[in-house]
This record gives sequence, C-alpha cells and structure tokens, in this order.
Amino acid sequence: MAIDFELNGKAVSLDADPAMPLLWAIRDLAGLTGTKYGCGKALCGACTVHINGQPMRSCSVPVSAAADGKVTTIEGLSENGDHPVQVAWRELNVAQCGYCQSGQIMSAVALLERTPKPTDADIDSAMSGNICRCGTYTRIRKAIHRVAEDQS
Repeated sequence: MAIDFELNGKAVSLDADPAMPLLWAIRDLAGLTGTKYGCGKALCGACTVHINGQPMRSCSVPVSAAADGKVTTIEGLSENGDHPVQVAWRELNVAQCGYCQSGQIMSAVALLERTPKPTDADIDSAMSGNICRCGTYTRIRKAIHRVAEDQS
C-alpha cells in the first residue's frame, strides 16, 4: 500500500505495510540512515524524528501515522549540517560514540522550538527519554544552552 507524506520537505510515496514502523520505512524504503535503531520499544530515543513538528519515536510509530503529514529526520534539519543545534554539538564536542546523537539533536531542536530559553529543568524534562550510554548529558545541556543564548 502506498503511504504518501512529506519527508524532509519532499513529497514521497512509500510502498509499505501500514503497520511497518516508520523507522524502517525511513531507513529501508527511503534510504535515510541517520535515524538509528536503539531499542525498538520507544525507550532510548535514538530513533527520534519530528512528525508534524512533534518529536516522536519512529520505532514504535506505524508509517501510516505519517500519511499526509510532514516527517523531518536528522538529514532534514539542514543540507550541510549547519543547523544551530548541529553546530553547537560539534563546537562543544558533544558526541562521544555518536550513536544516540541524531535522536538527541532531534529532541533538542523540538525543545528549542517550543521553549527558546529553556531552564535546566526544561532540558532535563525534554531530553529525559534520550539515553546516551557514553554519558554526555552535561555537554548536551551546554549545547542546548549555547543555542538558546545565540538565538537571543
């Protein structure tokens, strides 16, 4: 069955079982591999994408939920990796192994869109579902604060 939606600003039609997790449709059918598989149970946040502007765990959302909507993946933030959050991540050397970082960045972008000047409590709340096995949480918080300061 064809599922039509906008993926990173472009219209796509994916021939997929409507129950297929959006993660696999993005990775296997659309060929965008920046969104990562972590746990498959929406617990770790590695698969976070935006659906109609909201951060969602793509491993547990069926592709049919994206029908006629807008999906943004890490590849869709900017063509050259120069989204302010991506720049701050690099400048502050946030990533260690990097596996979780696309999900971390997507959650951070959603937070900053909702709350341009987040407090530490706002950051902790918004990022709580994103697990970083390397423990880069302090650098993640610093990067989010840097973007908030730069946007003033």
